[in-house]
Amino acid sequence: MSQTMDAHTFDLDAGALCLDFANTVDWHASDHPNDNLHNYADLIAWAEAAAILPPDRAERSRQMAQMQPKLAGAAFDRAIRLREAIYRLFVDVSEQRAFHAEDLAFLNEALSEALSHLQVVPSSAGFDWSWEESPVGFNQILWPVARSAGELLISDKLKRVRQCADDRGCGYLFVDTSRNRSRRWCSMESCGNRAKAHRHYQRQQKA
Repeated sequence: MSQTMDAHTFDLDAGALCLDFANTVDWHASDHPNDNLHNYADLIAWAEAAAILPPDRAERSRQMAQMQPKLAGAAFDRAIRLREAIYRLFVDVSEQRAFHAEDLAFLNEALSEALSHLQVVPSSAGFDWSWEESPVGFNQILWPVARSAGELLISDKLKRVRQCADDRGCGYLFVDTSRNRSRRWCSMESCGNRAKAHRHYQRQQKA
């Protein structure tokens, strides 16, 4: 049975593309993480869901991966390495602790490649950024992800990066856009409700 994920199964509401990518692992902060990306086909499915690849380009990427599985596998391994570097960097930021230099170095390596493919193009408003039109490449999925991570790290939003406070190790990263910066959970429907029910149970036990 194929392990390729359907596009609709990915969470894409973290507030930054790079955090959406980091969140392709469920229970990331626990001792039993559940990875939603198992192969390059899953990576393409995520990129299509995240609007990095339009459907026609995604299909060409799938065909190319089938024809060159070793290159696709190497690109997938690199993508996972970048994802984990991004995850650790932003967890360190959210916890206000020193980051690992090798994680930033790997992100900068990915950024160097990505930015070499970024160009200014005419637009209806004058000019805009765009990725160069080039043959489908295995690493192109990572270009917008690396750029997103770099932009978030140097932006004012960095102070709003949070990790879900669930004590089981949810690990979900998000940008807290609440007015008083009080968001603690990936969502109130899941980890938030559990924490609320647990507090209610504890109060009843004490009573």
